[in-house]
Amino acid sequence: MCRQKAFTLVEILIVVLILGILAAIVLPKFSNASATARASMLADDLRILRTQTTVFQAQHRGVAAGYPNGNSGAAPTEVAFVLHMTKATNNSFQTAEPGTPGFDYGPYLREIPENPVNGKNSIQVIANSDNFPAAGDDSHGWIYKPATLLFKADSPGTDDKGKLYFNY
Repeated sequence: MCRQKAFTLVEILIVVLILGILAAIVLPKFSNASATARASMLADDLRILRTQTTVFQAQHRGVAAGYPNGNSGAAPTEVAFVLHMTKATNNSFQTAEPGTPGFDYGPYLREIPENPVNGKNSIQVIANSDNFPAAGDDSHGWIYKPATLLFKADSPGTDDKGKLYFNY
């Protein structure tokens, strides 16, 4: 009579217990890594947005992106900012598809990036006479004031080191 070799129930339970303990040790490290990656991506997106708004201003006679028709006395808008950043522009602040003759500047961004912390890509554009918010309220992806070129994440909360996302 040939007896088949197999694992006993106790051996299987011990293996499952060991795997559970290992998972409990490893999983928190992976969740921390994703939070760190989001914070790093947020810092990089802000760097790109700030750089490109500065380049736009340098190429457009010192006028920042977001002012309709380049009129820095007018109220800046999100629509004007998105067009200025994602389309080609000319000296008169008109926009067109990239490659259009006479529209020699831009595009500065392929698209407005999504804030990796709150998943939004909308922009709260602050008028010249209005104060910049003291903190993010999560209503938009970004906050931008063309008069000062101040660009921040509209995200309350902190990273794993305790730094406010708003202060990135």
